[in-house]
Amino acid sequence: MLAITGGKIITMAGRKLEKGTVLIEEGKIKEVGLNLIVPDGAQVIDAAGKIVMPGFIDAHSHVGILEETYRIEGDDLNETSDPVTPHLRAIDAINPADEGFRDALVGGVTTVVTGPGSGNVIGGFNLAMKTAGTVVDKMIIKDPTGLKVAFGENPKRIYGKRNKAPVTRMATAALLRENLVKAGNYMKKLELAKEEPGKAPERDLRMESIVEVLKGNIPIRAHAHRADDIMTAVRIAEEFNLKIVIEHCTEGFKIVDELVERNIPVVVGPNLSNRSKVELQHRSFENAGILSRAGIKLAMMTDHPVIPLSFLSLEAALAVKGGMDEEEALKAITINPAEILGISDRIGSIEVGKDADIIILDGPPLELKTRVETVFINGKLVYDARKRQ
Repeated sequence: MLAITGGKIITMAGRKLEKGTVLIEEGKIKEVGLNLIVPDGAQVIDAAGKIVMPGFIDAHSHVGILEETYRIEGDDLNETSDPVTPHLRAIDAINPADEGFRDALVGGVTTVVTGPGSGNVIGGFNLAMKTAGTVVDKMIIKDPTGLKVAFGENPKRIYGKRNKAPVTRMATAALLRENLVKAGNYMKKLELAKEEPGKAPERDLRMESIVEVLKGNIPIRAHAHRADDIMTAVRIAEEFNLKIVIEHCTEGFKIVDELVERNIPVVVGPNLSNRSKVELQHRSFENAGILSRAGIKLAMMTDHPVIPLSFLSLEAALAVKGGMDEEEALKAITINPAEILGISDRIGSIEVGKDADIIILDGPPLELKTRVETVFINGKLVYDARKRQ
């Protein structure tokens, strides 16, 4: 058993415990509270004067898929041979030895979502995984967490220069609709084949992936910056009765009421970057606060390697500087992404029964000078800044 004692515990479940204790057994949180009895023989971590809280969660990145050290060799981000690739799976491209995972631990990030980029109209499945390990299959928490689709500049820029659809935003939407309809027809044939097996259609991996969205098993995770692109994503989601998460949502502040009315969760960012393209011209650290105050379920991202994973808490801090409530900013990198991803039963807060993904900091989590000293994932020490391990 492991006991973390004496620190200020920010549970992200409504409680803050001064000089509390967390008991960990077999990778899970066994107990959390004040004046707990530490069993004989337990390994004790003295966190007096420190902050103890759940590990941070980055709800959108490309770690392990777009590697930092390499260019062509480590770039598996966009399969630009075809604008419609729903059958791609992030698990088949992730290199757990990517230096980005080390960045994550330095910044206290214990869980990330990673997956295909935004070059294709339909990019493929993304997944949620822990940030320590050597075998991807053993690091995964949930696969898939959604089907990546993209609106706006990226697909039309990549394929337009080849004079191949999508050349326009209209074609992006049309290609998505077309494949949703095809998948719907495929799903109907599968249903009919239950009674007449001889009429079963030939297996189609592309359609199988989209069927998961049509059945409501996973959401579309829609890359959209501009307000009009966000609304196109929403329009198509409503047309086909799809679950949807808006990713980036750079101009979400312009259409707050539309998002609130539909109760659509968003993953905002990255804001700690330049305005590298036209659709980012209204990028602002005020956006997250505006959306959050309206009651929208909001998580934050680094879009690593656009912003290194180690700066996720800085993104949250700068959102506070832009007007976001500090507690809501902390939720946006802990419990909120866990809930959006459907894995809050395992991570996102320090509660009994959850994975023991815990970080110890030497100061307030959103202060620039604060350092993450120690990181535990599944109750195992995976990073100790003091030992440079």
